[in-house]
Amino acid sequence: MEDEEAEAVLRAVGRQIRAWREAAGLTQPELGSAIGYSGEMVASVERGRRVPKPDFLDKADEVTRAGGKLSAMKADVEKARYPKNVRDLQKLEEESVEMGAYSVLHIHGLLQIPEYAHAMYAMRRPALTEEEIGRRVAARMARKEVFERAPRPLMTFVQEEATLRRPVGGRLVQRKQLEHLLAVGESRHVEIQVMPTDREDHAGVSGSFRVLKLRNGNAVGYVTAELHSRMIGDPREVQTLEMRYGMIRAQALPRLESLAFIKNILGEGT
Repeated sequence: MEDEEAEAVLRAVGRQIRAWREAAGLTQPELGSAIGYSGEMVASVERGRRVPKPDFLDKADEVTRAGGKLSAMKADVEKARYPKNVRDLQKLEEESVEMGAYSVLHIHGLLQIPEYAHAMYAMRRPALTEEEIGRRVAARMARKEVFERAPRPLMTFVQEEATLRRPVGGRLVQRKQLEHLLAVGESRHVEIQVMPTDREDHAGVSGSFRVLKLRNGNAVGYVTAELHSRMIGDPREVQTLEMRYGMIRAQALPRLESLAFIKNILGEGT
């Protein structure tokens, strides 16, 4: 696990599952057989080492006659499934009325399709396990709920041209990803812009970052680095990021030209 908060939640859930299992007079292998999982999986969940899926909790609740108490833990378990930095970022996104993001190396996480996100995590070194990749992809996709939130925030993205041309996951995934960008870019509260590689004036040479304006009137920055990303709350530093992002948007292609640019890449036989 990646943080103490998630570990505490999973240990508490594991203790509850064990208590209800023992009250029902079942061994770990017996419970596993009854709900379609191995006894080893049940043991791992009870020790807080594995994250139980919603199906696991629902079936365990039914078999042990827990009266909905195990099923009720699904929301807490789902949050614990995601890394702490993702949970913290998701909270900020939920409080945002305006979000801006500049991406240098890849399609921004909120714009990624599952196949693209999976390919991104599969390229990590040291290599991640399939379970961890699945966990991170699920966390990234869960954040996309912000697109449907009411009231909807204004969301702007500036993508470097190279991120559109890099065939992450293969040509088919690249095509699906670009088609997804075009679909999202038609939304009235979303603007996607492209920064062409041949731009001479470029205010974004220091790397990817985000600026989020919150309901309470405050603004925060989020800077992405190789091993550690960090939140920026200092008003002077946030002001610098806001100024830089404004320049980047002014230097990038306008919205409609950007969508046409993406269509042209698709037409090149991606």
